[in-house]
Amino acid sequence: MASSESSESYGPSAPPASMFDSMPGYEGTVAGGGGFLPPPVPAFPVPQPVPGPEQPHWNIPSITEDIARDAFIQFASNKCCYSSGPAKDGVITHMEAFNTYRYRLETFTETRSTEWSHEPYNGQPVDAYVQPPPGPWEIPARTPNFFVDDKQMIKVPYTSSVKNCHECLGMGRRPCKECTGTGSKLCWVCNGSGFKGSDRCHHCNGRGRNNCISCSGQGSRKCDTCRGKAQLLVFINLTVKWTNNSNDYVVEQLSGLQMNKLSKVSGKELYRDSQYMVYPVIGFPNPDVMQAAQRLVNDHQVKFSQTSRILQQRQTIELIPITKVTYTWKGKSHIYFVYGNEFEVNADDYPATCCCTVM
Repeated sequence: MASSESSESYGPSAPPASMFDSMPGYEGTVAGGGGFLPPPVPAFPVPQPVPGPEQPHWNIPSITEDIARDAFIQFASNKCCYSSGPAKDGVITHMEAFNTYRYRLETFTETRSTEWSHEPYNGQPVDAYVQPPPGPWEIPARTPNFFVDDKQMIKVPYTSSVKNCHECLGMGRRPCKECTGTGSKLCWVCNGSGFKGSDRCHHCNGRGRNNCISCSGQGSRKCDTCRGKAQLLVFINLTVKWTNNSNDYVVEQLSGLQMNKLSKVSGKELYRDSQYMVYPVIGFPNPDVMQAAQRLVNDHQVKFSQTSRILQQRQTIELIPITKVTYTWKGKSHIYFVYGNEFEVNADDYPATCCCTVM
């Protein structure tokens, strides 16, 4: 029990607050992160959104019977327990189109957060108090690719100082956990007696103990935190995150196909508008799409403008083709759906399945 308690006492400890200097503009920064920093109020008026371009009128023709059958055959061939009979030999009796719209709003944001960090000191520049550090939103970051998640870590200038390592108290080494700092461990062959029966133990040469392999008998090991350097460079780390926040709205359709199936397919893009902040879609023939656009644009502006900087928004409308196919096989009627540009198939009542076991 004593050995276990000693080992735990050598575990990593949190850096003391005294390690971190008070930096103007970063007083709330702590180790482990201080939360997201709200962006400053823009110095100049932000560009106002303008209505997007008028959408053309697209007419997506219904798929042919050959396409519907080929998609069905491909669907059945990818199922190990499905017979190909219904897909190949079923007679298509009716095809009905149930095209639907999907509205998508993407808001590309930048957030910034700070935390105190440290790394082994190897002679890096020390610049704390040379001059006041720039504010977290004044530090230049790389130019992001719009609508692609990314992250960048930046050392805040004029916050770096050198401190003794808090883990090893500036010694560069810490007591070995395996031998609790003694440099040797009880011989497991003779259990510390020095003898095996009446003979002297050959494993420990009669000493009853062996040198600790972990520390080579020294009783201490190089400190992992400072890597034996005894000192740490302490600085404020700025994390810049770019996030593409996306929400979809799919207009309800009465085909019978579950709505969640549509999330994995693409449609024909009818409309695209990308600018600093978009204007809700107007003049679209489906009122549900216009209402969804108004609601999502308002929601995104309220949700993201308080904690992040909005860099760009994009809204799109897709027409997702859905075809409900009715067919007969062995005198009974069944249905399946072909949907999306990928011609995905959903057939919940496929009539020829079997149980198979994967060995």
